[in-house]
Amino acid sequence: MAKICILTYGCSTNVADSEVMAGLLKKADFMIVPHPEEADLVIVNTCTVKGPTESAFYKRLRELDAAGKPVVVAGCIPQAEEDLSRLEGHSLIGTYQVNNIVEVVEETLNGTNVALLKVEQNPRLCLPKLRKNPLVEIVPICSGCVGTCSYCKVKYARGKLYSYPIDTIVSHIKSALNDGVKEVWLTSQDTGAYGQDIETTLPKLLREVMAIPRDFRVRLGMANPNHVLEMLDDLILMYKNPKMFKFIHIPVQSANEDILFLMHRRYSLNDFRFMVRRFRDEIPGITLSTDIICGFPTESKKQFDESINLIREIRPEVLNISRFWPRPGTVAAEMRQHTGSLTKQRSTEMAKLFNELAFENNKKWIGWEGEVFVDEKGKENSWIGRTDSYRQVVIQSSEDLFGETVKVKIFDVTPHDLRGKII
Repeated sequence: MAKICILTYGCSTNVADSEVMAGLLKKADFMIVPHPEEADLVIVNTCTVKGPTESAFYKRLRELDAAGKPVVVAGCIPQAEEDLSRLEGHSLIGTYQVNNIVEVVEETLNGTNVALLKVEQNPRLCLPKLRKNPLVEIVPICSGCVGTCSYCKVKYARGKLYSYPIDTIVSHIKSALNDGVKEVWLTSQDTGAYGQDIETTLPKLLREVMAIPRDFRVRLGMANPNHVLEMLDDLILMYKNPKMFKFIHIPVQSANEDILFLMHRRYSLNDFRFMVRRFRDEIPGITLSTDIICGFPTESKKQFDESINLIREIRPEVLNISRFWPRPGTVAAEMRQHTGSLTKQRSTEMAKLFNELAFENNKKWIGWEGEVFVDEKGKENSWIGRTDSYRQVVIQSSEDLFGETVKVKIFDVTPHDLRGKII
């Protein structure tokens, strides 16, 4: 029984792909192990969103090569790269070929390097899988996107929008619930685009998912503002369902209209502010997550300050901060670039502001009492629970709380989480 280790970089869609690869390999009588040192072969599921993530992959690849490990390079990098010379000597499997991982592993272990990079829609749902967290089912609802963002390379890896049928998604979720899953994460490159290619919508999908007569919660992944705006009323209505985590991820990226135009983003700042206001008015206590890119090409200090002011104004509960990294082959990579020191300075300034705001936001939770669902093991006798708004609560307990719903009182906070005691 050959031992296989899968290393995963990137988003929840990549995590879902790795879970499927692990499930298929386990079904084929391979043993999945957590560490490369104990493996006969290593699969590295790659991400191409940011330069540092790609650099980290190539560093790890050199380490694995030095250790003499056979490596299968999977995911976005082999799918998106035109020049594969840096991957020579390794088997490759792209984002469209996940269901063929057993064949690739067998050939590689037999000493033959293969490359399965053909762009074709293969089964992704309702396949065997080995979950990273047995309580959480990550469900890709579509692949690809309809955007043309000037800085993004993911479309080269994931392609045009391809939405999975509602009945297939529902069937997949029912199967996961039968396995004991309690949280369903609906994910994709842009959940807001779901259904545009098959004449349906995200709210229609959510309605069918939440109609499943079982006890579970749904977390929706990132949806771009232009799509959210088109279905705002219907989406807010779905968020009022008790099965929905009150968590919404709408990436703004910049607070300057000229920079948004250069980014090829298809909304205005007034659109974004309007959506934030509506969600907070209609869903009190909702957790707002957004994204900011610091140091986009040509961004002036004044334009960056507009993003600083927007974050100070809307005070999001979650902020994903990215230094701009030019991705080869994108429009933005051909623009006039800022120095690395400037993009680092701006991202540091943004992070400092957000930490201050997050700490202030979290202080308001001190004294709150309510139920949290424990879905993760923490460090040193701690457990991670989630509130209705998907806020992270750290609970110290020597008891096994995994999968339990417990009532807690918040007694302390950090910028990143809440600290609770069981009551």
